Amino acid sequence: MEISEKLLCLFSAEVRETDDGEFVVDVPKRETDTGPLEPGETYRVALVARDGSADAAADETDDSASQSDDGPQPPVEPGEMRYVEIEDLGKQGDGIARVERGYVIIVPDTEVGERVKIEVTEVKSNFAVGEVVEEAV
Repeated sequence: MEISEKLLCLFSAEVRETDDGEFVVDVPKRETDTGPLEPGETYRVALVARDGSADAAADETDDSASQSDDGPQPPVEPGEMRYVEIEDLGKQGDGIARVERGYVIIVPDTEVGERVKIEVTEVKSNFAVGEVVEEAV
């Protein structure tokens, strides 16, 4: 499956049916922190079926997978080296790079359009912080 670079968030949620026959998916607040989401706007939504009911039962009973209930895990780890391109500047002037699933990496002391090699220094559920180790890659 190809994933668009315009992807704002990716999460698992139940689909519920309303009394008037419409289907609703609630977007968790933590997912709206990864990109601009405006009430009243129209967004594309993809529904992907779960692979097999045995997997679903295993997810619910496996205590070691308790974090899977919190949505997808960050696509980076502390200490990981990455080549990224700075796409935007944050409110405090730090560079913003986006990687898999639109996950944000904040890179201080960079400018829009720069391509740099970074070391991931801090990882949170909806963003990471990276430090430049090699400029102008």
